[in-house]
Amino acid sequence: MSTLPKTLTLDTSTSRANPTPQPMKRLTVPRIRQRKGGEPIVMLTAYTVRQAQLLDPHCDMLLVGDSLAQVIYGLPHTVAVTMEMMALHGAAVVRGSYHAAVIVDMPFGSYEAGPEQAFANASRLLKETGAAAVKVEGGKVLAPTIEFLTQRGIPVMGHVGLTPQAVNILGGYGVRGKSDEEARSIVEDAVAVAKAGAFSIVIEGVLESIAIEITNKVACPTIGIGASAQCDGQVLVTDDMLGMFERVPRFVKRYSDMASVIDGAVRDYAEQVRSRSFPTSEQIYAG
Repeated sequence: MSTLPKTLTLDTSTSRANPTPQPMKRLTVPRIRQRKGGEPIVMLTAYTVRQAQLLDPHCDMLLVGDSLAQVIYGLPHTVAVTMEMMALHGAAVVRGSYHAAVIVDMPFGSYEAGPEQAFANASRLLKETGAAAVKVEGGKVLAPTIEFLTQRGIPVMGHVGLTPQAVNILGGYGVRGKSDEEARSIVEDAVAVAKAGAFSIVIEGVLESIAIEITNKVACPTIGIGASAQCDGQVLVTDDMLGMFERVPRFVKRYSDMASVIDGAVRDYAEQVRSRSFPTSEQIYAG
């Protein structure tokens, strides 16, 4: 018999890292799937406890994206991301959230070799993070792997169109689906991923007509990023929409200019330190 208490109370006065529990149930994968054709799904990326705390009340899903390569680690692309990175950041986001379903990207090289490799790494991520699901990039070629995972209890989010992990093959981050052949292939990829059991599909960087066609053809929700407002939901990299970087993709809307806010605050602090006006007597322990 377990001796653990049936309720958990966090002492938020002792550590700024502890979030305040909210009287709400976390969204589940089945509930997300039921949102097909309904109220649009709100999704943003998250990488830290505090970021998750701030985003959680407003989002249906939080994606621990391998975009942390550029956002957190200053890497040129996502290919260098490791399982350790995803596991550590995924666990932090789960700890900082109570409402949103947390999805963790599987990094490049962790699932492409086959279903067994994918299951070993996906199950590790779910165990070490407590996340609800994993996300994989790719289409028809990954359908057997997605089916293998879902049949064994691992929810999978798909990702078609512009797939950043394939940057070395694609040659860049340009819009996909400009030719009839490529457009048809992207739609076929999405249909295959949905039939394999994906509970939702991210559609990135494609012509709007392609995103609309996919959304109408698949039974699971579609999440657009640089695709179409007619998708079942939207996702952005949080640091992009907050204005943390000078350069962002053209499909990003900046909802704030946090880089300027931070720059101003740090400039004020530096000036006060150098003028010896900080700290004041009220901010010093006299002893």
